[in-house]
Amino acid sequence: MRTIGITGGTGFIGHHLTELLVQKDYEVIIFTTRVAKKPTRQQVTYAHWDPIRGTFDINALKEVDAVVHLAGEGIADKRWTAERKKKIRDSRVNGTSFLITQLRKYAHNCKTLIAASAIGYYGPDTAGSAPFAETAPPATDFLGDTCRHWETESEKATDLLRTVILRFGIVLGKDSGAFREFSFPLSFGIMPILGPGTQAISWINIDDLVKLILFAIEHNDVSGTYNAVAPAPVTNEQLMRTIASVKGGFKIPIHVPAFFLKLLLGEMSTEVLKSCTVSAQEILGTGFSFATPDIDTAVKAILGKE
Repeated sequence: MRTIGITGGTGFIGHHLTELLVQKDYEVIIFTTRVAKKPTRQQVTYAHWDPIRGTFDINALKEVDAVVHLAGEGIADKRWTAERKKKIRDSRVNGTSFLITQLRKYAHNCKTLIAASAIGYYGPDTAGSAPFAETAPPATDFLGDTCRHWETESEKATDLLRTVILRFGIVLGKDSGAFREFSFPLSFGIMPILGPGTQAISWINIDDLVKLILFAIEHNDVSGTYNAVAPAPVTNEQLMRTIASVKGGFKIPIHVPAFFLKLLLGEMSTEVLKSCTVSAQEILGTGFSFATPDIDTAVKAILGKE
């Protein structure tokens, strides 16, 4: 039985990944800053790490055979002030640098690093452009620059570990923040369409994402950078209409103007309004198969209406 360490394991993705790993008979060590509040359970233990203070449970780190690095401040949790943007960037860039330094020093049994990134790496679609492949250059905006530096730190592990960087799309799941935001107004008969509604959303179902992470752990021939997105991007309006259709009942479509989103969200509105079509061809080429490759199948699975 192998032992998998997870940073950011108490979050949405980490929770689902832990459940899958336990089902597959892995031992899981979740590295967190709040160990005392997390009771140990079968196959799952909690160990301390704090990249800000530079502290780590070295004995726990010595036990891991692979590490999944998910830790980072939530991008959409709060309005983007200068202070908030610094926390988002530093938690990823400095946190990754600290992790790899500790892996290099102490985790001599560890052979694999699965590191999160995001499709915020890419800029907006341009007229007539192909979907973004992994070789596309990073955007020069806040998220593009953050992802570039984040990935640069992860790549420093490649001389030590088999390293896989996964650029997550918008992750959809019943208990995810994104899906709740999309679906909540529908309960009141309102179907908000953001801005023009034509902007492309490159998404992935949470169950497919954690299966993809497990796939990357278990397949030693997989290394490098991959887009973690479903093969069929959708527009904002298509997504909303699909959720409304699956939930059922009468919904009134209401367009939320771009200027209102800018007032409400500030700089973060650029990500809500940005069209970003991302290719899944590279990960499909590894042999990975999506259980929910299209949005209709995914929404039905999320809402339990398969």
